[in-house]
Amino acid sequence: MKQATTQINTSEVIVVVINSILGAGILTLPRTISKAVGTPDVWISVILSGLIVMVISLMLVTLCKRFPGKTVFEFLPEIMGYWISYLLGLVIIVYFVVLCSFEVRVMAEITSMYILERTPTWVTIMVSLWIGIYMLSGGLKVITRVFALVMPVTLVLLALVFLLSTKMFELNNLRPLLGDGFMPVLKGLKPSCLSYSGYEVLLIITAYMADLKASNKAAIYSILSCTIIYLITIVTVVGNLSLPGIQTRMWPTFDMVRSFEIEGFLFERYESLFIVFWLMQIFATYAFKHYFASIGIRDLFRLKNITGIQFAMLPVLYVIAYLPKNLEETLALGDFLGNMSIFLFGLLPLLLLIISFIRKKGGKQASSGALKAG
Repeated sequence: MKQATTQINTSEVIVVVINSILGAGILTLPRTISKAVGTPDVWISVILSGLIVMVISLMLVTLCKRFPGKTVFEFLPEIMGYWISYLLGLVIIVYFVVLCSFEVRVMAEITSMYILERTPTWVTIMVSLWIGIYMLSGGLKVITRVFALVMPVTLVLLALVFLLSTKMFELNNLRPLLGDGFMPVLKGLKPSCLSYSGYEVLLIITAYMADLKASNKAAIYSILSCTIIYLITIVTVVGNLSLPGIQTRMWPTFDMVRSFEIEGFLFERYESLFIVFWLMQIFATYAFKHYFASIGIRDLFRLKNITGIQFAMLPVLYVIAYLPKNLEETLALGDFLGNMSIFLFGLLPLLLLIISFIRKKGGKQASSGALKAG
């Protein structure tokens, strides 16, 4: 267990987890879940998936509390042995690295589609990466505080957009309730669970908590907040665009914002403002994943210079972000990452928790986490 300097409080952990989840998912979730469910009961799938992810998150923090002050990369060898833990740690790092690249590519696609139409994709990717590395150099505290300021503004803007869209809202678009039974709702669980990708940062961020006993509360509040945001988004988008209308749109949430204007109300059209702030939200998701990937490399390979690791990751992130040939391939990469997260952070932690109990590894509960480098 390393002595170091960084601790974050419970509210900051909640900020980290929410920012790690809320990214591109909120823009594509209405389309993916409506295609899977095929009925207006999509909102029920969101609620159920939120409950499932909340249970998984509690399982993650329970596992982490058995190894106070250690990230998943540090306590894996105690549970699984060196070689298996090394391979698993490497897979988790690859997941974070590819997820970073995916978020950056989505930012580039949205920017070229809605803001800077003639800007080459590679330029947007490169600029995003260099801005990110500048922020990461400040450490975990700096990143958390910056996005603790950005997130409330983004959510207030999102709430304002939803309120203004009520003029076009049609309650009949959400009817009938369970008209085709409960089976369509179950079909929507997978795509809705995929939109929660990001909760896995609990396996790392818990090691930095000043009050480890509050980790359960942090997990519950984080997932509950995201579930409420997703639920309101789904209900609002379906109510405004209808189920068939959503299925034909690439970014239903953006299209809903573009579909209305309020004359004489501060701004008549909100899509540009909304896009800019939501790009910052996606950037937050990228920044945290980049930072946690560098932590994984540092802990797994027992390195010390985390800033050097972050810079060394830049060309790898750039190449992966530039690999998809078009938007369809980019979104397919996102689906692959979501499926990967189900195994890595849905099934694997349960196995690790069971093995840790059987082998009597860990189990030392602590009221506060050890000081960690950040």
